[in-house]
Amino acid sequence: MSHKTVDLFTRRQGRVRYRISRATQRRPRLTVFRSSKHIYAQVIDDLSGRTLVAASSLDKNLNEGAKTGANKDAAAAVGKLLAERAKAAGVTAVVFDRGGYLFHGRVKALADAAREGGLQF
Repeated sequence: MSHKTVDLFTRRQGRVRYRISRATQRRPRLTVFRSSKHIYAQVIDDLSGRTLVAASSLDKNLNEGAKTGANKDAAAAVGKLLAERAKAAGVTAVVFDRGGYLFHGRVKALADAAREGGLQF
């Protein structure tokens, strides 16, 4: 990545976090990290600085027959798993932090699956 690309991503990430911090209403933050091979998501309580639940396409109890962790099917499975774990931990409402990524493709698939799983955002 060139320096310009990293700067734009970091600036976009900062804008998203700023808006989230203003609208959070003390709800935990569901954040997404997307790599070229996998997708990761976690629910963070920013007041205490703790991760409440986490899920990724690397989890053993996720689709063993999955070809890759870098497609929309894997992202949807991670979103559904995260929603189940969050409900078990007593979290029902979150704020979605897409980071610097566009709300499209794998990020959108994860968010939609988390909503279907019962998380509200």
